[in-house]
Amino acid sequence: MTAETPLCPECDAEVEIPSDAMENELLACAECGSELEIMSLSPLELELAPEVEEDWGE
Repeated sequence: MTAETPLCPECDAEVEIPSDAMENELLACAECGSELEIMSLSPLELELAPEVEEDWGE
């Protein structure tokens, strides 16, 4: 693992970041399928993306 290879916060697998990635971009972990959000590019930081909740028209 290099300093530029972040780990999934859910399963600790290495997450491949595309070279054209942008902050707030959503990615999926290849190991566990968790949806991740790029919080920062420098330093590279990932967090679990917030789940969208249904409001069912309320």
